[in-house]
Amino acid sequence: MLPELVRLVTAQLEDDKAQDVLVIDVSRRTAMADYMILASGTSQRHVAAMAQHLIEKLKKDGKRALAEGMAQGDWVAIDAGDALIHLFRPEVRDFYRLEEIWQDAPTKPAKPKKAGATKKPAKAKTTAQRG
Repeated sequence: MLPELVRLVTAQLEDDKAQDVLVIDVSRRTAMADYMILASGTSQRHVAAMAQHLIEKLKKDGKRALAEGMAQGDWVAIDAGDALIHLFRPEVRDFYRLEEIWQDAPTKPAKPKKAGATKKPAKAKTTAQRG
């Protein structure tokens, strides 16, 4: 079970339509935080907006929220105490590959899959596509 702080962060990221959210348990590998949360936005504006909403939510809940990179919106790092949050544009995330640095650390899905969940069915082809 994820701690309240991680659940709060991932819920806000989900509300803001973050992509590829990954929660990494770094508690046994570093003293700087227990969790690292990575997520992507679709543009600089999306990344900056997600960061702003997350900072507001954390502060409203009485949590720490120190941010770097808000002006550029390519990579925003937020220190929330027990969680370090990194929000990226996809190209920047691919370039830095933080997931690889922590690849031996346990990862957790940001949103647990429901039991019995299956893939979405393929869309039916239209008459024109069938030939």
